[in-house]
Amino acid sequence: QVQLVESGGGLVQAGGSLRLSCAASGRTFSSYAMGWFRQAPGKEREFVATISTGGAKTDYLDSVKGRFTISRDNGKNTVYLRMNSLKPEDTAVYYCTAGASTYSAWNQYSYWGQGTQVTVSS
Repeated sequence: QVQLVESGGGLVQAGGSLRLSCAASGRTFSSYAMGWFRQAPGKEREFVATISTGGAKTDYLDSVKGRFTISRDNGKNTVYLRMNSLKPEDTAVYYCTAGASTYSAWNQYSYWGQGTQVTVSS
């Protein structure tokens, strides 16, 4: 069982930056691939980024490539999402998730956090 708690969301102007953090409970964090998804009002949950257990493999939604960076610190049981050059269309609730591999489909992940709101003003 893994419990995930996100933090770091907030209101930022377009072009600004935020870093989301996701703290995981349990001693098995390093055995899970981790992901970030987002959901805007009236839209489906959308894959944003994923990272392998050791951090060597990452994958991103095309629209965030070059702007967002996912990373993890297995010693701190934490995964991060650094978001630069934010755009109004990045506005959403961002969710942290843990799963068996670096999937891009939300239904392949087993554990989810409660989400953190990111709002980008124009």
